[in-house]
Amino acid sequence: MKRVTSTRQWMWWIVGGVVAAFAAILPMLNLSIPGVLPGATYLPGTLQLLAVAMLFASLALSYHLLFGTAGLLSFGHALYFGLGAYGVGLLLKNTTLSLVPAIALTIAAVICVAYLVGALSLRVTGISFAMVTLAFAQAGNVLVRRNPQITGGDEGLQLHTDNVPQFLIGVLNTRNLYWVALGVLVVVFVIVTCFEHSRAGHVVTAIRENELRVRVLGLRPFGVKLVAFVIASVLAAVVGIVHLLLQSGVTPSATSSDFTLTILVIVVLGGVGSRWGAVVGGIVYTLLDQRLTALASSDAIAALPPILRIPLSEPLFILGTLFILVVMFLPGGIAGALGRVGGRSRRSLVAPGVTERDRLEDAE
Repeated sequence: MKRVTSTRQWMWWIVGGVVAAFAAILPMLNLSIPGVLPGATYLPGTLQLLAVAMLFASLALSYHLLFGTAGLLSFGHALYFGLGAYGVGLLLKNTTLSLVPAIALTIAAVICVAYLVGALSLRVTGISFAMVTLAFAQAGNVLVRRNPQITGGDEGLQLHTDNVPQFLIGVLNTRNLYWVALGVLVVVFVIVTCFEHSRAGHVVTAIRENELRVRVLGLRPFGVKLVAFVIASVLAAVVGIVHLLLQSGVTPSATSSDFTLTILVIVVLGGVGSRWGAVVGGIVYTLLDQRLTALASSDAIAALPPILRIPLSEPLFILGTLFILVVMFLPGGIAGALGRVGGRSRRSLVAPGVTERDRLEDAE
């Protein structure tokens, strides 16, 4: 059964490699999905939407490392996304550094901030941890909004392109930014997977299930949780940097608690505890957000009676309704629903001599 499990894992990696390869050649194809994509896949508008979807998937993976793997409910994860975007943006604006040194310096700063914030936040657990992370995120959001001479305030910070490579600037280079976003998604997925399969990943998963038992075994939960916290924060910062390049700027909403709640919704939509679920959730959420915005302003909604037109003209109302339905009827998210379908298929094909214990070992 262990051999079967190993084979299945390799099959998933092969499928993932094929999907990544197809995504890499997508900008060179002329594919259209009416009602889902705004145009053909080679057009800049479509590529930008897909790049944003992949960045949201990467961000959801970084939050999955905190919430799904370590069991840490953070309300301040957007702080590090904002630190990455604002850090590189400010360095490019106020210094003569080129893009790569600015990224390196920003990541070093994010590591220091994440270490300090994590060292303080992890002194408490549960809802107290969530509130402490929320406090730090709100403080960062206030600093961004109240210093317009530095950060641009509510207007946001525009990307200064003097020291940015030309192949990453402009609508004509959206294809290059799309490939960068795809590369970030692949790298983040590999890092999260390697961490989960490492000794530290097994320990942090055990801490999520029963921290007291881990302490009894002589292990120190604090250090391992801090490592997971810092890695997840750095990954979020990297996504923020690429998002800055893709959108040619950043706004204070990138550091708000509402943005963290959006990430949480994405993880729950895809399936808590599933890496593939986080990826699918990020892509589905982005496409839904884009299409529901178009639907809310359509003539069909405008022709409805006021009792229907008013709520349906708000995309967030529709997204919220869909989220409630997922929580009620798909508690495991998209990944859980697909897993249940696959589980039924496997059970129907199990040989008569296979015991229930073998099935459980196979599922593990």
